[in-house]
Parts: sequence; C-alpha cells; structure tokens
Amino acid sequence: MNEDLENIKDPAAIKDRKFVEALSRGLDVLRAFSQGSVVMGNQDIARITGLPKPTVSRMTYTLTKLGYLSYSTQLEKYQLDSGVLALGYAYVSNLRVRQLAKPYMDEFARTTNTSVGLTCRDRLSMIYVENCRPAETTSLRMDVGVRLPLATTAAGRAYLAAMKEEERSHVITALKARSPETWAETEVGLESAFADYTKHGFCLSLGDWDRNVNAAGVPLHLQDGTLMALTCGAPSYLVSEEKVKNQLAHQLAMLARDIERLGV
Repeated sequence: MNEDLENIKDPAAIKDRKFVEALSRGLDVLRAFSQGSVVMGNQDIARITGLPKPTVSRMTYTLTKLGYLSYSTQLEKYQLDSGVLALGYAYVSNLRVRQLAKPYMDEFARTTNTSVGLTCRDRLSMIYVENCRPAETTSLRMDVGVRLPLATTAAGRAYLAAMKEEERSHVITALKARSPETWAETEVGLESAFADYTKHGFCLSLGDWDRNVNAAGVPLHLQDGTLMALTCGAPSYLVSEEKVKNQLAHQLAMLARDIERLGV
C-alpha cells in the first residue's frame, strides 16, 4: 500500500459525515498515476492505493466515462486523459503568484546561473508549479508538474520548517511510517534543516536528494495564508556547497521577501 495515499489522510476527516468516501477513493486512483507507471491496470492501481480490486474497477470505469482516464484495449490498461490535464492547467494558469513571481525568478536564475523553482505541497511531495533557468543551461531541468520528495529536498524541508507545529508533526509521522528503514538518516537531515531555518531563514539539501545536486529552499507566505516554497539549485560541479550556504541561500531568502511584498 502506498503511504503517500494512506497515512497523510486526516482520520477525523474520514469520520466526518460530510466526507464523501467514494470521491476520496476516486481521487486516490488518479493520484496513483503519479506514484506508479504512466500506464497501469486495475491490479497495479489496487496495489498502489490499497483499495480492493472491485472498487478500483468501478472507479476506473467511471473515471474513463468522465474523461479523466483513457483505456487501451491493446494493453488492457489505463492512463490519464485530457480531463486531468485541463484541471491541472486551470490551476497553474490561474495561480497569480506564479505570474507575478516569474520575472523575479527569471532574473535570479540568470544572475546566479541556477534553476529556480516555485513549489507547492501535495501530501508527501512537493510539486513544481513554475521553473526558471538560464537559456544556455541544459542541466537540472524541472518541468511544471514534477514531484520532489518532501523530506530530502530543500523545497520540502523549507515547507516543513514553516508549517504549524501540529500539522508538521502529522506529516512527519506519515513520512516516518512510509520509510521506517531510512528514517534515522532522514530525521538527522530534517533536524539540521530546521536548525538552519531557525538561525538563517533557509534550508539546504547538499547532496541529500541527489548526490550531484546542491540546493537551497525558503518558504513563501502568501497573503491568503497559503504556504509555498522557493528553491534554487544546480549540479555540484557548478555550484559548491559553500556557495549555496554562504551566498545563494541568503539571496533566495531575499527573493522570497521581494515576492511576498508584491501582495500576492
């Protein structure tokens, strides 16, 4: 069973009489495609979601009828269809902070020669909603929609550090349950990141997510209370740990404050 889909749910919400379990399960089926293969059968989806196969069959049939999944008779498997793309595009295109922040992110990427990302959280992942990088740079390409792990990336650590304590505790419990065998190492990295945030206002990931990538992350607080995260990074052969820690991370924190002053 995929812990991303199970452990992050709020038990109180599931017991809520207004909570529609069937809708929740249908969304879990759609989310499964971000955890597994691009093309999956009902058995694959059942394995990822932990839902009974008959339930999955009803969900995939309904989602296909509604245009959110398409079915290949040749492969006897499903894949996401244009209905999902339309929803995602509508969200990203109407995200005002993305539109206002992009010129600032473009300038930052150009002057620092790094990849700069604007991310939001989805359960135990961070998702890119915007990415800017120098035109001549071909490395560290992160397209809109790419998912990042929450616990080992600079963006995820910055997001966690800025969360309210009760909510952060709930998410960390889910992270631990998902990967108990590596939790001791993950927890050390998180504690170090939280200490950096308390002291400097940013978090680092120096080879923790990808041993060849150094990155910094800072939270972004929007006026409506929404929390997002900015991140910048580059391959370690281009940007040293010292440069990220002593220069880029501080500049990224200033970029976040500039964007917040836009009133988004």
